[in-house]
Amino acid sequence: MPLTLPTENPAKASPPFLCSGTLFVVATPIGNMEDITFRAIRTLTEAGLIAAEDTRQTRKLLARYKISTPLVSFHDHNKEKRAPELLQKLRSGISVALVTDAGTPSISDPGYYLVKEAIREALPVIPVPGASASVAALSVSGLPTDSFVFVGFAPRKANRRIQLLDSLKDQPRTLVFYESPKRLLGLIETMIKIMGDRDAVMARELTKIHEEIFRDKLTGIAEELSQRSSLKGECTLLVAGHGRKEEIDQKTIQCHLKRLRQDKNCSLSDLVKEVARKHRLPKKAVYDAALKLKKE
Repeated sequence: MPLTLPTENPAKASPPFLCSGTLFVVATPIGNMEDITFRAIRTLTEAGLIAAEDTRQTRKLLARYKISTPLVSFHDHNKEKRAPELLQKLRSGISVALVTDAGTPSISDPGYYLVKEAIREALPVIPVPGASASVAALSVSGLPTDSFVFVGFAPRKANRRIQLLDSLKDQPRTLVFYESPKRLLGLIETMIKIMGDRDAVMARELTKIHEEIFRDKLTGIAEELSQRSSLKGECTLLVAGHGRKEEIDQKTIQCHLKRLRQDKNCSLSDLVKEVARKHRLPKKAVYDAALKLKKE
């Protein structure tokens, strides 16, 4: 039975909506299989076809809820070839449910490509909302949530990653990143150099058995990760935005100066420049703290 639009009104619908199938963008669990809506289960059951980023992963979900809808792959390596086939299905009146490995499709995901093509052809695209790692992590981060920037995965190439972080260093909103466990420490170390030390949260394996939410400064998270032999699972990193009005007291500045003086053999002027740059502080405030430290 073909799926209907939630607010279907045949009298006002345009021709494509009357004769075509609907592309349903269906959110699935990010770990815990129970985090799926009744509507998502019904949509997956009634759709004519399910397009999945990883068919092996999706089959586990379908088996759990006894869903027998035909399944095809749609991922980053076949999206240009598979998209025309799926669009033809939609044009012929077959509804397609789009799902990703976990969470909401088209968010840092090849599903974006199919959604864009369907919209370009004036085919109906309907969201079936649910789990999202970025929103789940943000909700328990303790960082400001009234306004945030979803960055997604940072570039793998060092120069492009540096350019991205440099463009975000003055952003006052909370920053949300996705990153692989193998590259997470490197990303954080680059952040510290460019953005300075900030409040941050590492959320790993959300909703799963080994769920971990680690809140600390970026340096604290980096130290923790450097002591681990390995890190596994999906990681979401949230970083506090740049607080332009935030002031650091003299004692804190002196602590930073002492630490740098121990680690580096450089002049007082160089130390002042380094601390001012790293923590985005006025040079005069850092210089005054350095003079007091020198007298001591």
